[in-house]
Amino acid sequence: MTEATCRFCQAPLKQVFADLGSSPLANSNLSPDQLWRMEPHFPLVVYVCGECFLVQARDFETPEAIFSDYQYFSSYSELWLEHCRRYADAMVRRWKLGPKSCVVEVASNDGYLLQYFKAKGIPVLGIEPAQNIAEVARKKGIPTEAVFFGKQTAQALAERGYRADLIAANNVLAHVPDINGFVAGFKALLKPDGVITVEYPHFLNLLNQVQFDTIYHEHFSYLSLTVVEKIFAQHGLRVFDVEELPTHGGSLRVYACHAADGSRPAADSVSALLERERLAGLQELATYERFQDRIERVKVHLLQFLIRAWEAKKSVVGYGAPAKGNTLLNYCGVGKELVRYTVDLNPHKAGRYLPGCRLPIHHPDRIKQDRPDYVLILPWNLKSEIEEQMKHVREWGGKFVIAIPEIRVS
Repeated sequence: MTEATCRFCQAPLKQVFADLGSSPLANSNLSPDQLWRMEPHFPLVVYVCGECFLVQARDFETPEAIFSDYQYFSSYSELWLEHCRRYADAMVRRWKLGPKSCVVEVASNDGYLLQYFKAKGIPVLGIEPAQNIAEVARKKGIPTEAVFFGKQTAQALAERGYRADLIAANNVLAHVPDINGFVAGFKALLKPDGVITVEYPHFLNLLNQVQFDTIYHEHFSYLSLTVVEKIFAQHGLRVFDVEELPTHGGSLRVYACHAADGSRPAADSVSALLERERLAGLQELATYERFQDRIERVKVHLLQFLIRAWEAKKSVVGYGAPAKGNTLLNYCGVGKELVRYTVDLNPHKAGRYLPGCRLPIHHPDRIKQDRPDYVLILPWNLKSEIEEQMKHVREWGGKFVIAIPEIRVS
């Protein structure tokens, strides 16, 4: 493979941030008939650019192969739906959106967010590349374009009369290999006085909380505010506000507008967070060089826990089939001898198998039937919701476990 260059500034990529070996695509759960086929694995190595400090993976698979038929549906977490309902209420109030407005969501999934705007009588448009998920959204009455978003798509939509008062992009900016073309699309689709909100996991939390399991092939970039501000500025957009959110282990909601829009002064929150990132060393390569040792410590401690449970004849099962869980299990080499199976509420996942480690995925009722000693929560960002949902586990003395940032048993 030729030398890789930064997907934003095109500088050569030389400094490794995290090397997680070889792994299958994290959301490529297997059907029973696929268990006897060869399963593709790709290097899972992340670099940091020494010029702009964008943390990023090299491209081993195309977005079309990853996202065209997708198994992640956003509507299966009540906490996430509540987060989206509150977002819609706040945006309608703050920007005075109404029947003559247009709200566009990029990577709109099954209409989980736009449904709240539609219920208020606000025109909406979803852009979702996965055909199967776009069809689910349409059945809910959410107009959805099943295309990949970028500058050309945005220009075509603008020519058809779509210009957005609000563009929402939740947990998608990290998923695009052509980050320059993607952000250029925002500018092409946004009205002169419109607003963009982008939510994404904050890289500073990944660094501080050793959230290496959020690294997988669908994530091409790992984003700080420092880097996002640079990318937006490169394409004529200006960050004017930022909020810190608890979602996905700690996320940012970045607000941006056209650079020429002088009606939105920069909030103090922007300069304050940029300074925090600077003090955390995000503009120093040495900060990134130390991360691999911390990853390896998590791996060793998880394996020690699971091996001790096996030796004590204690049963361990998983909860959830998220992409982050597949990164964790495959990097640590965990198989059915240590974690018997996992469960998931999503009916599109139940009855399938995790990629790589091939743990079977059951409905959560299986846990009540088997009464395991430990439940390893793989989507640790939903720990409180899952513990409440599965509180009956404590009736037989069962305990919950998370592995990130360290082993915790409760």
